[in-house]
Amino acid sequence: MIAESTGLARKDLLGLEELTAEEIRLILRTAREFREVLDRPIKKVPALRGLTVANLFFENSTRTKMSFELAQKRLSTDSIGFAVSTSSVKKGESLRDTAQNIEAMRVDMIVMRHSESGAPRRLAEMVDAHVVNAGDGCHEHPTQGLLDLYTMQERFDDLRDRRVVIIGDIAHSRVARSNIHGLLKLGAKVGVCGPPTLLPMGLPELGVDVYPHVEDALAEADIINVLRIQLERMGVPLFPSTREYASLFGITPERLENAGHEILVLHPGPINRNVELDSRVADAPGSVILSQVTNGVAVRMAVTYLLAKTRLEAGHGAL
Repeated sequence: MIAESTGLARKDLLGLEELTAEEIRLILRTAREFREVLDRPIKKVPALRGLTVANLFFENSTRTKMSFELAQKRLSTDSIGFAVSTSSVKKGESLRDTAQNIEAMRVDMIVMRHSESGAPRRLAEMVDAHVVNAGDGCHEHPTQGLLDLYTMQERFDDLRDRRVVIIGDIAHSRVARSNIHGLLKLGAKVGVCGPPTLLPMGLPELGVDVYPHVEDALAEADIINVLRIQLERMGVPLFPSTREYASLFGITPERLENAGHEILVLHPGPINRNVELDSRVADAPGSVILSQVTNGVAVRMAVTYLLAKTRLEAGHGAL
């Protein structure tokens, strides 16, 4: 039963690097139960009634923001939004003052997305409320990493010794970092593939294999997670053109067929169609990309519930 599950023994979720394998498994098990809730005619449970969550998105977002908001509604929380464009941040208010003013409103949890790496950690040190990192700079995006793991487990159940290759802009990707930390902790074999200018240093030291050619990566992969090129994070162009990138690293039906075995294809979105991923692959009947979106709601329900459970049982409310 969901109500009998043990909460996370930590105040915040800032990244998968700091989670143990058992904590990751707990979140995924709890998400599986909430995923069943989403298939019911009435998709709402009273698990966190009375909990107040503030969503602080200092960076544009569609899927992640809507997913967190929907997860909170499904758990019966009270949610408040924070629009940077109309906030006191535009008047020069500091992150500390913003956070402390929000907490003074007796907010229990803050979900934060920020363009600066480490901003959610700084926020967590300032407030007593739980803080959930919804993506910070080029650092981590832990709930995306968790929903990717969940989607992989739907197909393979146990990820130990499965070969997962992340293809694309690894250097600027917080999704890649969360995937790498989570997959290694669950025993998967992890590889990356992309232009050399988009691969960070130190990958072999983490136990990650580097594939210079996408054909070599596909030949060994059970699962691929395809990432977009993040042009908005590049100061200068790091590859000649999107046309050349597509010809060298784009995932097409022909390349998947030439691999000679079935490969599960994931993409965190948004997709640059016919650049990193051919539309025929994205829209194929077996595509799990939209399943990732649905699973994201269940995973974010699980994270919110497990972080809040200990707080509520300590006397701040009843489940």
